[in-house]
Amino acid sequence: MTVHIILASGSEIRSRMLRQAAVPHTVQIARIDEDMVKASLISEGAPPRDIADALAEMKAAKVSEKNPEALVIGCDQILEHAGKLLSKPKTAEEALAQLRAMRGARHSLLSAAVIYQGGKPLWRHIGQVRLRMREATDAYLDDYVGRNWDSIKHAVGAYKLEEEGVRLFSHIEGDYFNVLGMPLLEILNYLALRGDIAQ
Repeated sequence: MTVHIILASGSEIRSRMLRQAAVPHTVQIARIDEDMVKASLISEGAPPRDIADALAEMKAAKVSEKNPEALVIGCDQILEHAGKLLSKPKTAEEALAQLRAMRGARHSLLSAAVIYQGGKPLWRHIGQVRLRMREATDAYLDDYVGRNWDSIKHAVGAYKLEEEGVRLFSHIEGDYFNVLGMPLLEILNYLALRGDIAQ
């Protein structure tokens, strides 16, 4: 490794994906008001792709300011359903309402990554996954939220595909890593091309 890599995200699963891919890195959480930025972009009519990209870039830029020599990876994930963006549920009741609204229908996950160095963007990518939820019963959704609330309260859409949440789905189109919140293959390809990781 010729450069220090920083993940500008507090997401444990994103850091775990990099560790499992044998990419040494440290984590620095970018302190930005994501809700305020998202609300502002929505009010301006920004499409979901642009919102995901802007949030990922803000995180990378913020951490890069303080670590100009490092390669900083900023990530963000947006869930779009029926023309609206869903956020992490604040209560179990909100999680249940989200799941009931999405069942039997399709939604999209957009996972954006932006890489900064020296306060400037070097690379960006937005991965998209389309998912269809099966027609789960009210009883199952109630039980699912009750069993999994401690985990899913940190997840946009109130599910984690790597856990019991996989049972909610009938069809998934796209890269699994994008579901987890990071376009990992594209990031690895870029790092390999730069010579930051061996290939």
